Amino acid sequence: MKEQKAVIPPLKQLYLEKTKAEIKQELNFTNDHQVPVLKKVVISMGTAKQKDKHVFEACAKDLMMISGQKPVITRAKKSISNFKLREGQEVGLKVTLRRNRMYEFLYKFFHIVCPTLPDFRGLKVKFDGRGSYSVGLDTQQVFPEINLDQSKHVQGMNITVVTSAKTDEECFALLSSLGCPFRQKKT
Repeated sequence: MKEQKAVIPPLKQLYLEKTKAEIKQELNFTNDHQVPVLKKVVISMGTAKQKDKHVFEACAKDLMMISGQKPVITRAKKSISNFKLREGQEVGLKVTLRRNRMYEFLYKFFHIVCPTLPDFRGLKVKFDGRGSYSVGLDTQQVFPEINLDQSKHVQGMNITVVTSAKTDEECFALLSSLGCPFRQKKT
């Protein structure tokens, strides 16, 4: 019986063969373990106060098609009367991607989805100070997996990329070398 080789996503292969060495040299690291790496990607949708249960199920189906795995339902931790929110009520969906799925999603997001966004001039260069980067989208319909004829509800989503970087500069170096289309500074 022949052994099957595991298929390495192109973005992961780029990181291992080229990006890791470039970042090590650029940031003057002495050890390979100092070079930042991607830890996980979290995709979330806030769907609180949806009057129609079918809308919540449609959002879950869309998120499952985008990410390739079943989303987890997030629930309210406490009641807030001003928002008409009750403890335990379904308020959103989230998916955590790791390993190969994470690299495949980021490749698709950087190279296929971002260039097709309307009036896209690049993603903002704003980090959280601890090595993570978040971006929000107005609609899930920009992903090629979503059939626009069947998707009748528009829902925004957040994408958070968590890295092992300790500073914003390290995170920027990692993501930009992987092909993240950041906004160019005006000169």
